[in-house]
Amino acid sequence: MKKEKLKIFVSAYACEPDLGSEIGVGWHWVLEMSQYFDLWVLTRESNRHTIEPWIAEHPKYNPIHFLYYDWPKWARFWKKGLRGVRTYYNIWQYCTNGIVKRAMQENNIYIFHHLTYGNVLWKVSSYGQRQFFVWGPVGGLESISEEYSRHYNKKSQMIEKIRRIATSLTSYNRGFRQRCKQANLILCKTEITRNRIPQKYADKAILFTDVAADISNTARLSGTRNDTIEFITVGHLDAWRGFDLIIEAMAEAIKENTHLHLTIVGDGSDKKRLEELIKRFKLEKAVTLTGKVPMETYKTMMDRADVVINAALKEGAVTVSFDCMAMGKPLICLDTTGYTRYFTNEYAILIPRTGRKEVIQNIRDGILRLTDSREREMLGRKAQEASCKFSWENHGKEIRDAIVKTYISYSSK
Repeated sequence: MKKEKLKIFVSAYACEPDLGSEIGVGWHWVLEMSQYFDLWVLTRESNRHTIEPWIAEHPKYNPIHFLYYDWPKWARFWKKGLRGVRTYYNIWQYCTNGIVKRAMQENNIYIFHHLTYGNVLWKVSSYGQRQFFVWGPVGGLESISEEYSRHYNKKSQMIEKIRRIATSLTSYNRGFRQRCKQANLILCKTEITRNRIPQKYADKAILFTDVAADISNTARLSGTRNDTIEFITVGHLDAWRGFDLIIEAMAEAIKENTHLHLTIVGDGSDKKRLEELIKRFKLEKAVTLTGKVPMETYKTMMDRADVVINAALKEGAVTVSFDCMAMGKPLICLDTTGYTRYFTNEYAILIPRTGRKEVIQNIRDGILRLTDSREREMLGRKAQEASCKFSWENHGKEIRDAIVKTYISYSSK
């Protein structure tokens, strides 16, 4: 007799196929969890148009029960892209609480997993968190020091100041403390987040990254085919992602080797400041801002790159970092205490998040070190070998084991 799978209700606000970032993370988790659990997945109505055709083409995943909800378009005219996302997300959590309750009760589901968005300060279904509650992977308690943020524009400086205050007051945040109390398992993206879980709930928290390597994403080209060494960095143009650090490091590196080029892929509020930096350092020919590009273009650009840089000062561009591992590209990155535990100096250049000047110097040194083709080839080969160990398939087993182990312990009490 076939063993019946555990039923899990998954709240995945961001969940859509063939995309990166948080949306892609939600999608990959759902696919991997469906191998081991019977899933009911609640996501946005706006994701239906891509999810249902994909499922139709991949009938293996038909057993996943997708539920959809959104306010009508006329009622959310003020939300566009990431603008207004936090407000709408919190409204969405409130409005979908009845859906969560009804679906769990009607289908005898006792496990609730809040998957996306993974920010500890953002709301979770009030009904869901009173069940067996898996929370995460979550982050959001990392902050940027003034040493870095004083170089940002006024708006970004204010955002970081507010974020520093908010993270320092987490112990007084009623919603956060309540979620820590209710959770049976807290998956923390970084050590910083895990260390901020109140001590009496610390035994529920484990370090658990939200991303893995897509080993189907192997390189199709062999990097640059001329004398210029191509570096690439990808992500939404937010100040905390450290694109300014890379530009300044490139300005120093290019003094010693003029055969360097940096491509910055993405769009966002920090674009104007980055353009001004490029002009100030006279890097117009050495640095290209592409704006946001389609997924297929992104993959081609990653294929053609020799080195990937991720200078995010907290968890960011994590999908890109694992993509570069799968593609056999060396990575230069700042150690955020989260996803970087999957990278070692055998196949990446890990830079501690110390003082700003020192970080820029270390990025510059990493750039110059990887101008050596033999060094790039060695690190890239070892990265691709490591990607098999950190694949989505293996990560799915880790997800299964973490949930099942905790649920068995809970059920035996």
